[in-house]
Amino acid sequence: MPGPSAELVQQLYRTPPDRFVAARDAAVAEARRAGDPTTARELARLRRPTVAAWLVNLLAIRRPELVADLVHLADALRAAQRELRGPRLRELSAQRRAVVGALVAEVRKLAAAEPEAPPVGRLPLAEVEATLNAALSDAEVAEQVRTGRLLRSASYAGFGEVPRPQLRLVTGDEEEPEAQRPARRPGAQREGREPAPDRAGERAAQAERAAQRAARAERARRRRALDRELDRARADQQRADDELTEATGQERDGAAVLDGIETELAELERRRAVAEQDLSRAKLVRRAAERAVTVARRRSGEVEAAVEALAAEEGDADAGGGAAD
Repeated sequence: MPGPSAELVQQLYRTPPDRFVAARDAAVAEARRAGDPTTARELARLRRPTVAAWLVNLLAIRRPELVADLVHLADALRAAQRELRGPRLRELSAQRRAVVGALVAEVRKLAAAEPEAPPVGRLPLAEVEATLNAALSDAEVAEQVRTGRLLRSASYAGFGEVPRPQLRLVTGDEEEPEAQRPARRPGAQREGREPAPDRAGERAAQAERAAQRAARAERARRRRALDRELDRARADQQRADDELTEATGQERDGAAVLDGIETELAELERRRAVAEQDLSRAKLVRRAAERAVTVARRRSGEVEAAVEALAAEEGDADAGGGAAD
C-alpha cells in the first residue's frame, strides 16, 4: 500500500488543533476498515501541531505562492550574508521586515475565515512571526514551513539579530615596517647637503609626514581592534551554533519519544475499545443466562408441586382401598 495521500495529510493539518486528534483517529479507522494497515499506521504517527504551527501550516497550504516568495527571499538573504554585501544585505533586511509583516497579516485573515479557529485576540501571532523569521535564516525551518507539516513554532537568534562590524579593506598605504626600511648611513644626510634656506617650510613638511604616519598608525590600530572584535563575534556565533545544534538534537529526541508514546496510546485506546465491546457482549450473555435460570427454577417448582400433588392423590387412593377390603 502506498500510504496516506498528500491531500489527506493536508486536510488533517488544515484542521484546527483541538479537532486534529479526532480527525486523525477517524482517518485511521477508515483506513483499517478499507484493509490498509500501512496507511493506518502512518496516519496514527501524525502528531497534533501547536496553534502557532497550525497557523503557519494554514498559510503554506492556502497561500503556497507567498511561502515560495519567502523561501526565495531567505536564499537571497543567506547569499548576501555569506558574501558580506552590506548595501544588499540592508536592502534585503528591510524587505524581510515588510514580507514578514504582510505574511502575519495574511495569517490573521486566514484564521478569521476558519469557522473553528481561536479568536483573533488569542492567536499566537508573535510565535508565527518568530517562525517566519527563523525560516528566513534557517533552510531546514524554511523547508518545514513550505511542506505545511510544521508541528511547533521555531525561533532563531542568529542572522539579523546581532549587528556585524563594518569591515574595510586596508590598502598598502600603511606604515612600512621597520625591517623593510633601508638603513640610513650615519652622516649620509650631511654628505653633499645644501644649506636649507627655508626652515619653516621644512618643519611644515616634517609635521605633515608625522601626521600621515599617525593617521596610518591609527588605521592600523583600528584594524587590529576590528579583527579582535570579528574573532570574538565568530567565536560567539560558533558557540551559539553549537548550542542550537544540541538543542535541536534534544528537541528531535523528545519528539521521537513523544511520537512513540502517542503511538502506544493509540494502540491502548484501540484495545480498550475492543475490551469494552467484549464486556458488553459478555453482559448480554449473562443477562440471557439469568433469565434462563429463572425460567428453569420456576418450571422446576411447578413440576415438584405436581409430583407432590400426585403423591398425595396416590396416598388417598391407597387408604380408601384398604378400608374397602
